[in-house]
Amino acid sequence: MNKLEKKSFYSFLALYLGSSLLFTLLSGYWYFSAQKNSLENTTYYKLQHLADTISGLVINAHMTSSPLVLPKVEEDYEYLLIPAKESRVFEKKYFEDNGFKVLVSTAPQEHLNIEYVLVRTDEYHKELKALQTNVLVAITLIFITIVVISWMLSRLFMRPIHQKVKEIESFIQDISHELNTPITALGMSTKRAMQKKSYDERILRNISISTKQLYSIYQSLAYLNFSGVSQESQMLNLKPLLVQSIGYYSELSHAKNIKIKADMQDSNLVAIDTRVELLFSNLISNAIKYSMPDTTISIVLKEGFFSIEDEGVGIEKEKIDEIFKLYHRSSDLAGGFGVGLSIVKQICDEFKIEIDVISTIGVGSKFRLSW
Repeated sequence: MNKLEKKSFYSFLALYLGSSLLFTLLSGYWYFSAQKNSLENTTYYKLQHLADTISGLVINAHMTSSPLVLPKVEEDYEYLLIPAKESRVFEKKYFEDNGFKVLVSTAPQEHLNIEYVLVRTDEYHKELKALQTNVLVAITLIFITIVVISWMLSRLFMRPIHQKVKEIESFIQDISHELNTPITALGMSTKRAMQKKSYDERILRNISISTKQLYSIYQSLAYLNFSGVSQESQMLNLKPLLVQSIGYYSELSHAKNIKIKADMQDSNLVAIDTRVELLFSNLISNAIKYSMPDTTISIVLKEGFFSIEDEGVGIEKEKIDEIFKLYHRSSDLAGGFGVGLSIVKQICDEFKIEIDVISTIGVGSKFRLSW
């Protein structure tokens, strides 16, 4: 990842983890508070139950004149019988004292001269401490899990962005190279012309070819950026548009000594003329670009059908499905920045044109369009 991607990645991760930690802590606090209240109530009712049980035994022993048999209690619980003669007064009936929860019951009502039953336990604080430990451990484990999951999800979500950034970086490098070639040729041709103070056919041809290459790049970039602009389709005769496109690239084909053989008939299609020109332009320039010198490009146009076949480097079968992806190049043998065939596919989809590719490595490629 580059610096910008890393900054975005860690910013997103920090925000996500910060909000997750806050939510986890709040959830843990709410859970702890609820469990603490529940533990408080449970402790109170257990103490109350124990006090009532002992008071019942005291009253029963007094009423039946039988010996008082006091019960055994749980390990963490204690009780004390306070006689009436001590005249002790308790301001609170339920309170905390030195880590013990204490409950005072007046249920004996001075039977057997017992005024109070006092019961206490330290179980509450033991369980509260265990609850705190369990909640902290749970929060820690949950947050560690969130960190791991968020890291994996962030990497997963950043993957397509990283891929797109790489494609854009590669696109910028390729287009810089593509622009450098015609610009350099224009500069050299212009310099030679100025030095010679005369303009021969070769210099003018180089200037013309370079200018057309720049315009072709401009057309592709303009389509990628402004293809969403609405234009009305109309019935078009494709033959004049194809003748114009072939003528436009005639100098480039002559420079590689490539012969263009065209069999053209009138053919109609409801479309936008600039889109069709760009479609033909990309297919023809692509064929010239990947053709070997001293070869032939065959073009056929008839009603509802168009094909262009070159004798170029060809495309591997497993790559045919990928050649229409944006920024993808089927071969590094020629220039280009991987948008031409993507634009062709977009235009075909826009006007419901079916496109088929037949290619053999070292023999050439054939693009067939039907509508």
